[in-house]
Amino acid sequence: MSSPIDNRPVILTGDRTTGPLHLGHYVGSLKNRVALQQSHRQFLLLADMQALTDNARDPDRIRRNVLEVAFDYLAVGIDPLATTICVQSALPALAELTVLYLNFVTVGRLERNPTIKTEIQLRGFERDIPAGFLCYPVAQAADITAFKATIVPVGEDQAPLIEQTNEIVRRLNRQVGRDVLPEAEAMIPTVGRLPGVDGKAKMSKSQGNAIPLSASPDDIRQAVRVMYTDPDHLRAADPGKVEGNVVFTYLDAFAEDKDFVEDLKAHYRRGGLGDMVVKRHLEDSLQALLAPIRERRARYAADPGYVLDVLRQGTATAKERTEATFAELRAALGLFTFT
Repeated sequence: MSSPIDNRPVILTGDRTTGPLHLGHYVGSLKNRVALQQSHRQFLLLADMQALTDNARDPDRIRRNVLEVAFDYLAVGIDPLATTICVQSALPALAELTVLYLNFVTVGRLERNPTIKTEIQLRGFERDIPAGFLCYPVAQAADITAFKATIVPVGEDQAPLIEQTNEIVRRLNRQVGRDVLPEAEAMIPTVGRLPGVDGKAKMSKSQGNAIPLSASPDDIRQAVRVMYTDPDHLRAADPGKVEGNVVFTYLDAFAEDKDFVEDLKAHYRRGGLGDMVVKRHLEDSLQALLAPIRERRARYAADPGYVLDVLRQGTATAKERTEATFAELRAALGLFTFT
């Protein structure tokens, strides 16, 4: 008997396997993934090949963190019965589609991509750019289209990558004279990018300004204590600035009682509220959020065989889907095949 047709919208999302995930990932995508996994057909990609684009000198780090990121997925509530979790490097159709798509985009267009330009500057590549890094938008287009995803949750800074994917889709569809591939829509989270605890624009594992989902109670306490506030708020009696104050940014993202946070802001602005009092409220919120995640993660980490089975089964499902897309596109383009 054939399986029932699944007409739910298709979501593709994922993470580079460069290290355990942190609160920025939780706010930016993980929370939404858990909320959407029943109403959508969701594929979650452990992007180990993408991680190699700027970590090729340390492939063992990428391999180790495949399981670490998988532990985080399951700990926050990703259900492997509802979401297909798969490993990018075990899906050969993604690499084959990337090579195919490289013929439909120019180097100049890749260099003009705002996301790539910014990342090149952040990493100090100048002109010594790894080719795999420059071509990352094409590889991402291959990932998205291989699953025929129509929704891709990304941060606002990643939206240009989705537009580049759709440019490739439109060019290929024109080439074959019909819509073989669907266009994708960027799903931008309502909460903006979470800054690092040091006040820098982006929370990042590599910059050491992140709070991992596996953080211990002491780690959380220390991270909150050193968190950037208002540098001009020297005494509790002084009026303080909320805008740009990382502690209040985190309270907006994580505190359950939003009215209480607004009262704190008003009190801080008029003066009479010390930074440590505000930080204690934030620490309470983060401890409450991360304690159950940390406990679940420890249970999964103690049973890696189960997690490997989840990845094995999910990757098999993903392989079937992505290879079907590549075969359909090969036939539509009229590429040579043996019969």
